[in-house]
Amino acid sequence: METEPARMTAAEASSAIQARKMSCEELVRSCLARIASRDSVVKAWLRMDPDHVVRRARELDKTAWKGPLHGLPWGVKDVIDTKDYPTTQNSPIYDECQVGRDAAAVAVVRGSGSLILGKTDTVEFASFGRKAVSTNPYNPAHTPGGSSSGSGAAVGDFQVHLAFGTQTGGSHIRPASFNGIYGLKPTWNRVSREGARMSSLTLDTVGWYGRSVEDLILVAEAFRIHRDPTPVAVKGLRVGVCRSPVWREIEPAGELALNTAAKRLAEAGAIVEDLELPEPFGRLHAAHTAIASSEGGASFLPEYINANALLAPGLKEKVENVLQITTQQLLGAYALADSCRPVLDGMFGPSLDVILTPSSKGEAPVGLHTTGDAVFNKMWTLMHGPNVGIPVCFGPTGLPVGVTLVGPRMSEPRLLAIALACAPVIDAEAEERKRRLWPA
Repeated sequence: METEPARMTAAEASSAIQARKMSCEELVRSCLARIASRDSVVKAWLRMDPDHVVRRARELDKTAWKGPLHGLPWGVKDVIDTKDYPTTQNSPIYDECQVGRDAAAVAVVRGSGSLILGKTDTVEFASFGRKAVSTNPYNPAHTPGGSSSGSGAAVGDFQVHLAFGTQTGGSHIRPASFNGIYGLKPTWNRVSREGARMSSLTLDTVGWYGRSVEDLILVAEAFRIHRDPTPVAVKGLRVGVCRSPVWREIEPAGELALNTAAKRLAEAGAIVEDLELPEPFGRLHAAHTAIASSEGGASFLPEYINANALLAPGLKEKVENVLQITTQQLLGAYALADSCRPVLDGMFGPSLDVILTPSSKGEAPVGLHTTGDAVFNKMWTLMHGPNVGIPVCFGPTGLPVGVTLVGPRMSEPRLLAIALACAPVIDAEAEERKRRLWPA
């Protein structure tokens, strides 16, 4: 083939398989070869059985085409259950723990013909504690972000075409920015969380990564999030640039990415204007902290009681309410979020099609002791609407930086259609990312 299969987007690979120009086995062997050549550096995977996945690929080659996901390899964040691999949650408490059935999200894509390649590394319980050993594909001295560390790194490094992540604060969208890939965090509860370890019932959301908006749409359709048939043009699109109440935390690379994306859209004919959020939105960051910490305390109480010595100190602190969050503070946080969500939804209409906002403070930080700061993600997670992460440019140290498109709740079809139109304008470095990681 002209293009190494592992270098393709999921959409390109899907078309090749459907047209019988490539077999499922060819695709998965290309991924396995890439992993073999890069795993010692990127370290994205916790569990994988190459012989098993080749056998499964051959089985898929024998079966009738099941749809656009047929034969496409997936990485699954190791807080999400799969029937063929343990779910360790990167915790010594659950080492070798195998549930024996797929989480709902995994069952949907497997049943649609996807091939589960393996489990990707994660921060412990997708929360606090042990970090993943995964590294940033562009510079192993830097984090790939987290907690969806291995998933972001594996897709970014062309080791797998699609991967599941989860987000409580910024655990899905931030790694998309750091690894130069596309990500969808759907509307809260739009995708079943059954079989995924929860840290916060109010916040946790299952999402997925790809290398193009079309990749994200392929998966969305498997979850019955159907395409918006209405064409979207960038010219005349109303874009609100939201620097958010935490703009003081921005770094030069994050500001560069936001300004560059806004400039490119304006030059393509979009109506780009600054968007100021009402005063109550400035209190949402603190509300997120109160909710995430309090609900985390309830989530990790079983481990606190039954495996205290093995539980990370940061998770014990949630159970012990070290932040001393009062009942009134927690009720106030819930009430504030409940009141702000319809206000945000109501901003969209004739004068606003989409919000453009930072995905991260800037480039991926140095070191694997950190996964970066979710300060630019938490408010949007708490608002429960869909977010699409799009790569923009490289920062001053040569690492990717992206932006986020935000829509109102339950607007995935429209938001993805907008992202599909905007991505070719915003993401001008796609070929350069390929060249840097894997020259043709």
